[in-house]
Amino acid sequence: MSEPLLSVKNLKTYFYTYEGVVKALEGVNFKIDKNQIIGLVGETACGKSVTALSIMGLIQDPGKIIDGEIFFDGVNLLKNSKDEMRQIRGKKIAMIFQEPMTSINPMFTIGNQIAEIIMLHEKVGKKEAMGKALEMLKSVKMSDPEEVLKKYPHEMSGGMRQRAMIAMALSCHPQLLIADEPTTFLDVTVQAQILKLMKELAQEIGASVLMITHDMGVVAQMCDEVNVMYAGLVIESAKTREIFHNPKHPYTTGLMKAVPKIVKTNVKLDSIPGTVPNLITPPSGCRFHPRCSHVMDICKEAIPKAVEITPGHRVSCFLYSRRSDDV
Repeated sequence: MSEPLLSVKNLKTYFYTYEGVVKALEGVNFKIDKNQIIGLVGETACGKSVTALSIMGLIQDPGKIIDGEIFFDGVNLLKNSKDEMRQIRGKKIAMIFQEPMTSINPMFTIGNQIAEIIMLHEKVGKKEAMGKALEMLKSVKMSDPEEVLKKYPHEMSGGMRQRAMIAMALSCHPQLLIADEPTTFLDVTVQAQILKLMKELAQEIGASVLMITHDMGVVAQMCDEVNVMYAGLVIESAKTREIFHNPKHPYTTGLMKAVPKIVKTNVKLDSIPGTVPNLITPPSGCRFHPRCSHVMDICKEAIPKAVEITPGHRVSCFLYSRRSDDV
């Protein structure tokens, strides 16, 4: 069996603030195979975006990766220098951010920004890079791409800016595309178009995708497998169909019950009681135990070990597993 394209092992990322140490990631594990679309799903502040920034080497003070390994194409990225990571970002690993206006420079035209990435990584001249930028805008089905080359970000709609971001991210044909909530600020019809476009283009260039989202509809539409995160940990991983039809962790079950059903009317949606814990002083043992309807004494004392309950379906819960420090 071939090695995964990306393998994240025991990743711990902390933020050292005046109020205390925020344990944003506390031992995250997952992998992505080649030509695979993997979902990373969970509530706001569960660690999804921090995971993406850790992979990209973009964690800044007061944040620090204190432990773990991130193997990409056989190389541990955490051992790379800053210069080596700059060569990887954009060329081998690219990222689409949640809000384009925070990641696209408002002072430069879209054409110049895409061309700059192409010139940096493919060592071509400005004219050739602009030609490739035009082709990328055509590939994302941008209307009037010749005019868009000359536009500044503020002159474009949200959907157009997101298409430009996709063109920018895929301009050097990366092996891995990280999409961090790429459709959050778009209306429903534009969301569907953007997701369909991303999936088609990723398949076309042979890229794997890490899809970060809180929207289970996006997961169902896009992902081959899903990793469910809670309070800095991946607590369940399985094929998408398995997660939807046979969730095991009480948190995952709660997420599934909270998804609106079109076929049902006048039915009150279930909700998960309580709130996401403070990661400066997280709960002892299993971080979900204060909100869990199946809580046992051991849940308050120890961290459950991830176990494979069926092929490819892993869950960290004492309903199925042992203590993490058991041999």
